[in-house]
Amino acid sequence: MNRVLLVIDVQKEYFTGKLPVTYPPESLENILKAIETAKVNAIPIILVQHTNLVEGSVTFVKKTEGWELLPEIENRQYDHLIEKNLPGSFTGTDLEKWLQDNNINTVTISGYMTQMCCDTTARQAYHRGFKVEFLSDATGTLSVSNYAGTVTDEKLHRSILVTQAMRFSNVLTTDEWIQKLEEEQTKNS
Repeated sequence: MNRVLLVIDVQKEYFTGKLPVTYPPESLENILKAIETAKVNAIPIILVQHTNLVEGSVTFVKKTEGWELLPEIENRQYDHLIEKNLPGSFTGTDLEKWLQDNNINTVTISGYMTQMCCDTTARQAYHRGFKVEFLSDATGTLSVSNYAGTVTDEKLHRSILVTQAMRFSNVLTTDEWIQKLEEEQTKNS
């Protein structure tokens, strides 16, 4: 199995900006753990960075502090950086070509936000024929209120995980993913 770890939108906006991620509280710790595990296992790492092109936007505006990747992410070794402008990491980027050029058949999803860019990217990967692993505790979100209603961070996160597990992804904790990698290595030895 040739996989890649996608680290989606781990940007300052979600920590010190207008959209603070609150659930699960250990998501950043697990993203970093997944990156280290990928590095040790020679799994390519792709960082994805969101840039908002909507006129008058106040979040993810290029060259602002909120747009910047967290230093804990940016300062680690990675294989490719993608800048996207819509929720899906495949839309308007070279992600699919990069995956094909590198014989990748499995995409592992980590990052933010669970219900937006992670969910959209997982569905896009599935629609393109890739196997998808969705790291339940290395993705995260926040509580949302708008004209359609209100949902807590935990309920929103869990509902996306349940939906992903219905068809699109193999939903795993970071530790389960690491265990799976160890089992694959043992089997292939």
